[in-house]
Amino acid sequence: MTDLLERLRGVQVSSLCDADKTLPVVDPLIRAMLPDVAMAGPAVTVSCIDDHLPMFAALRVAAPGSVLVVAGAGGQRAVSGDLFATEAHRRGLAGIVVDGLVRDVRGIRETGLPVFARGTCPASGTVRDPGTVDEPVSFGGLVVAPGDIVCGDDDGLLIAPPDRLAEIVGKAEEVERAERALVAAMRDGAELHGLTTVDEHVAALHRDEDSALGFRV
Repeated sequence: MTDLLERLRGVQVSSLCDADKTLPVVDPLIRAMLPDVAMAGPAVTVSCIDDHLPMFAALRVAAPGSVLVVAGAGGQRAVSGDLFATEAHRRGLAGIVVDGLVRDVRGIRETGLPVFARGTCPASGTVRDPGTVDEPVSFGGLVVAPGDIVCGDDDGLLIAPPDRLAEIVGKAEEVERAERALVAAMRDGAELHGLTTVDEHVAALHRDEDSALGFRV
């Protein structure tokens, strides 16, 4: 698992999506609260609906390198802020992702911890519902199980079982190698169209033939 996580941190989420276009992605309205972030880690799931008391229990059981996956179920109050981000950072967590709202963005920014959410709200919820920890949750249009791998960067979030990501990480690495070669060639003056099979691909589609766009690198 350690090797897989290290490799996943080394590729963009978009490259994983290119490697397997059937991978379900998290609702794109759940976005990074800070720029230039990247993370990958196993999910610790927690249900928080306008109540942030469950975050205490989730933080207590979350292992270093894990990601808190916070199911907010459409709540209208912040369920995480700089105190939880600071504690998560102190414990060595990889990040916090919230299907809901957060607050204290200035303090979160100071921690440097990757935090994803639907938006912000200055008002927090109650502290009366113990919630549930490490059970499957509905998150951003997906069902997330404890131990699923959460990958996130500025483009968004992808969550999938470890074995599925292990099958495609090599292909994602090859996608990035090819794209780096394309960018280098274009910086040297080459035209993008000539570096791809776009003309042959379009011609094949016009003939109703199966085809795929390829790179000449």
